[in-house]
Amino acid sequence: MFFLTYAVLEIPSNLFLTRIGARRWIARIMITWGIISCGMAFVTGPTSFYVMRLLLGAAEAGLYPGIIYYLTLWFGREERAKATGLFLLGVCLANIIGAPLGGLLLSLDGMSGWHGWQWMFFIEGLPAIALAFVVWRRLPDKPADARWLDSNDMQAINAVLEKEAEETRHTPSRFSLKTALTTRVFLLLVLIYFTHQFSVYGLSYFLPGIIGSWGQLTPLQIGLLTAIPWIAAAAGGILLPRFARTEQRSRSMLMAGYLVMATGMAIGAIAGHGVALLGFSLAAFMFFAMQSIIFNWLPSIMSGHMLAGSFGLLNCLGLCGGFLGPFILGAFEDRTGAATSGLWFAVALLIVGALVSVFIKSSSSPAVHRQNRPTAKKRNQGGSYAHRSLTGFKNSTRRKPGLGCRTAASLVGWTASTGACSPVTRRAARLRAGTCGRKLALSPCARTAKARWWRYRMACICSTSPAAS
Repeated sequence: MFFLTYAVLEIPSNLFLTRIGARRWIARIMITWGIISCGMAFVTGPTSFYVMRLLLGAAEAGLYPGIIYYLTLWFGREERAKATGLFLLGVCLANIIGAPLGGLLLSLDGMSGWHGWQWMFFIEGLPAIALAFVVWRRLPDKPADARWLDSNDMQAINAVLEKEAEETRHTPSRFSLKTALTTRVFLLLVLIYFTHQFSVYGLSYFLPGIIGSWGQLTPLQIGLLTAIPWIAAAAGGILLPRFARTEQRSRSMLMAGYLVMATGMAIGAIAGHGVALLGFSLAAFMFFAMQSIIFNWLPSIMSGHMLAGSFGLLNCLGLCGGFLGPFILGAFEDRTGAATSGLWFAVALLIVGALVSVFIKSSSSPAVHRQNRPTAKKRNQGGSYAHRSLTGFKNSTRRKPGLGCRTAASLVGWTASTGACSPVTRRAARLRAGTCGRKLALSPCARTAKARWWRYRMACICSTSPAAS
């Protein structure tokens, strides 16, 4: 029930964030999320439980993709993956602290007439409410609103962001579901993220049960052992994303990271207790590093509202893997009686994700191709580089389609026949012989233009020679 509203409201939430600002929207998410989390302590039956889970998903929707989009307003491509990894460090710390804390709170069963799970929901919802007020007062919407930035830092940030904005100015900026779902690189990222979330959520849900099956352990001991893989995930989230500075490195790290995750899952499925925990830690070491690299890919092919909405859509579709993971792994456990049997399905999906990552390229977006690729009409209007180099004419005036080459040639021919001394002809006269045709296969129109240019140059020489005077 949680995933239903969480997934449906991801895109609208991110679009709202771009309209009203990150500070107010993130604070709204956190305060409603915290209040509903505390309210989970007061459920009285299945109906109230389902209603609260639906509300909890609606309240939390958009937090993760919203913050990922917010980071694009502050960091350039080379630093964004590192910043995302540091943000995901909070998720790791929540699991490191939350797992043993949850076990400790469950031991409060019977205190003040409450069950242990009621204490757990109520206490764990309070930090979100408190932090919402900090976000409201302290979080700037963009670098220009940050009073603690000096002018040099702000100029450096703006220079990096403006450079990237110029590189992506031809990319889609207005959100369109059709454009997103017909963009090849986006669909590949969805598939990769689906396999990632399937494995992460599957292991997260079943790891306490797998550890609990190892012997007579208390809830606190299970929580402490469960925290070990998340410590490895925190280390990976800090250390690895900083190396994903280029597209080639990101692609290589995705493929290698998914293979490492698959290897760790396989070790956890077949090894003994201690070695299995080591295998799960190896897989978790790549969890958030891979997640930061996946989301760092979109800003190179999208911008503006399109980027914000696509972050939400990617998270929504990828989380379908997180929704299905526990169900499918649970079905394997019911069928075989072994909690680790479903991990082999996750291993297979991770190998598929590694293979798919090979085909990701930032230039795979049809929308980007359509906007950047010159059409036949544009080529005719603009002429070739040879024509523009020949005459100095930059196509700043509007002309009829189909006159690109002929207009350039006619311009040179006209100036040669009339002896006009315009800036265009002066620039043409200064061109060295052969400059316009260097390393270019000239069309018939271009050859005609070059011949007329030579006629004009000879006419100028003859008209200024002593014999002519």
